[in-house]
Amino acid sequence: MKVHEYQAKELLASYGIPVPKGGVASTPAEARLAAEQVGGRLVVKAQVHAGGRGKAGGIKLVSSPDEAEEAARSLLGTRLVTYQTGPEGAPIERVLVEEAVDNARELYLGMVIDGSAGGVVAIASEAGGVDIEEVASSTPEKILRVPIDPMLGLQGYQGRKIAYSLNLEPGLVRPVVSLVDGLYKAFEALDCSLVEINPLVVTTDGRVLAVDAKVNLDDDALFKHRELADLRDEGQEDPREVEASNAGVSYVKLDGNIGCIVNGAGLAMATMDVVGAAGAMPANFLDVGGGADEAKVAKALSIILSDDSVETVLVNIFGGILRCDVAARGLVMAAEAMPDAARPMVVRMLGTNAEEGRRILSESGLDVRLVDDLIAAAEAIKKSS
Repeated sequence: MKVHEYQAKELLASYGIPVPKGGVASTPAEARLAAEQVGGRLVVKAQVHAGGRGKAGGIKLVSSPDEAEEAARSLLGTRLVTYQTGPEGAPIERVLVEEAVDNARELYLGMVIDGSAGGVVAIASEAGGVDIEEVASSTPEKILRVPIDPMLGLQGYQGRKIAYSLNLEPGLVRPVVSLVDGLYKAFEALDCSLVEINPLVVTTDGRVLAVDAKVNLDDDALFKHRELADLRDEGQEDPREVEASNAGVSYVKLDGNIGCIVNGAGLAMATMDVVGAAGAMPANFLDVGGGADEAKVAKALSIILSDDSVETVLVNIFGGILRCDVAARGLVMAAEAMPDAARPMVVRMLGTNAEEGRRILSESGLDVRLVDDLIAAAEAIKKSS
């Protein structure tokens, strides 16, 4: 789960991470009040779940409460289009008004779950203020990666190694070591999947501040953090992903044309590979889960059929806890409820009650092609694309 910048800064500040003075506003009047409270030169920042805000006009430098109010008025209620949002943009419902700082240096500091390392990896770079992917591609030698043992946690020497790698003035080493320690404590305590400070700024007056912050929370750990679940902003998410989440279906919208319905995350990934091997592109990742019933399967198909980019639906069910006849009845329910949105379906069913599931689909009158294996599924996709 993503959170807004102002929420990320509030979370990090509670673990000792220094952030600029500021306040969040949802109206121009609130922006003016926040500006009066902060004082001095200010920056008004659109709060959306996307990067690239500055280049897209979502960050405005102002010098008075009047200008802050006008900047907020120009942003609130609009949609910000960045390279991460796509052409539809993201709605701006809040702005962050905070002090403008004079940067002497811009650094990068982040932590992320790394599957290959089997734990958290801290990432630091002197090249802050730009996309870390760009730095990794063009100047990989500028990036330091420090794997953190999940049993031992962040060690003191690792924090010092990170601080020294940033070529800081001697007087700033200890504050940055403390900052790194606080960042790891926040990462662990909040069950994050990613924390990123970009840029981490050394100001001309000798402060170290998290001028921007990004925090992603692990969805599967939110049951331990009910207060964090309230930070979710569904308005920033794809409506289909919100609908799927509320129905207990794992769904991620992608850019292809083949809608996928699968039970099991691993099988879903393999199914997407099959689609790619057939020369097409998956329109989504979708895992209905092992314990799905007819209603959940029907909801899954209705979500896919509501996507105009989907040309063909590929169903790949391995019947275990989810019986194939249950899945088939769910597919028929959704298709009959949305006749105007019907798409051709390629269906592979194996396992518990597979024959019954295939019979239900073959007698349904739907445009269904039943296949026995993934090779046949790929061939059917090729013919339909």
